Amino acid sequence: MNEKLETGPGGGKKYNYGLTPSQVLVLGFAAIIFLGALLLALPAAKAGGGQISFLDALFTATSAVCVTGLAVVDTGTYWTAFGKTVILLLIQVGGLGFMTFATMVFIALGKRIHLRERLIIQEQQNRLTLQGVVRLTKYILLGTLIMEGIGAVLLSVRFVPQFGAARGLAYGVFHSVSAFCNAGFDIMGGYRSLTSYVDDYLVSGVVVLLLVTGGLGFSVIYEVLRVKKPRRFSLHTKLTLLITSVLLGLGAVLTFVLEYSNPATLGPLSLGEKILASVFHSATPRTAGFNTLPVDGLTNATRFFNIVFMFIGGSSGSTAGGIKTTTAGILAMTVVSVIMGREDTEVFKRRISKEIVYRALAIVVISLIILVMVTSILTITEDANFMPILFEAVSAFGTVGLTVGITPDLTPVGKVIIIATMFAGRLGPLTVANALARRQRRKKVKLRYPEEKILVG
Repeated sequence: MNEKLETGPGGGKKYNYGLTPSQVLVLGFAAIIFLGALLLALPAAKAGGGQISFLDALFTATSAVCVTGLAVVDTGTYWTAFGKTVILLLIQVGGLGFMTFATMVFIALGKRIHLRERLIIQEQQNRLTLQGVVRLTKYILLGTLIMEGIGAVLLSVRFVPQFGAARGLAYGVFHSVSAFCNAGFDIMGGYRSLTSYVDDYLVSGVVVLLLVTGGLGFSVIYEVLRVKKPRRFSLHTKLTLLITSVLLGLGAVLTFVLEYSNPATLGPLSLGEKILASVFHSATPRTAGFNTLPVDGLTNATRFFNIVFMFIGGSSGSTAGGIKTTTAGILAMTVVSVIMGREDTEVFKRRISKEIVYRALAIVVISLIILVMVTSILTITEDANFMPILFEAVSAFGTVGLTVGITPDLTPVGKVIIIATMFAGRLGPLTVANALARRQRRKKVKLRYPEEKILVG
């Protein structure tokens, strides 16, 4: 390949036309969102016709592409079949990434995937090396088709008898894609999500399986299927599975205990239904967005740990948002290492490089700065209490989609702020920061300044 590559922000690669992979991803996602907004702004997209607010169309398109699920209008009743189809396509493209679909087109046309495309795919999949990115993309497309197909069939078993053949099948496909992509969009109507199926083991079980699988990350799923013995898993896969299991188990126990006697949530349910709903609600704050329990009926204690879970999110390279499970795990292990007096961060008898620890710390700090800014602005622009506003801000940043009911009442300024927050949350704080950073040349000589001590803590 004769294309010239130069050094971009943070030591990344940029092409002869001056764009780094981070910038290409930001511009690509922005273009898809704008195109989706234009389609949703058409009269054919709104049920009953009439004028559609472009800001509402832009909010919906952003929420779909960023697989968030927050909605300023009721998805099930506001949009026509055309509008819902546009939303479904935006969810699929946003969940898998536009470069995944571009790769599919290249492969179908028999075109070669060049280095510049591979670099963008690497950035999108959050991989450390270029090796195997195209092969993994092929597995992603095939695996997604299989998982969403199975989910659609199983959900249709329940929806077809309830809504009829055509509508039931459409509901099965829509909610299967939305669940696997961790989008949280539903078309049940009335902003009720899946609360009608709180005691339905089939619907709840299938949705939980889809959203957990989608939130694990494609590289993890591929490795689990390829490597049969857990002891041979990579450190990334081991840490991802460990943190995910801990969060799911902890979330289920906390929900069960804190909501057991709450008449607005678990109170009226039987023991088995309480366990089912608790498991579902332990998974959904990790960027899934669906809910079988009314979020506005949860206790403040449950809402608070939901905020923590939403901030952590899913796993790297998945359809989920948040700072990611591995980021939280690395920082937790770093704290343990400091307490134990170890010089290095150690996980599963392996040492984590300081570069990765610094990267994880940067992600958390940038994320907290974004959330502080967003929450502060929303407390000024919105007529709501602090807890709902904080919940909304973290839900948008973590691309979760859960809300205590303030999304439809957001002011125009509030909608713009949430749009920007969803966008930053989906791409990741470091990707956005790198895309916005000023270009700089890497220094040929690495300077090390004299070491000095400072008091901390």
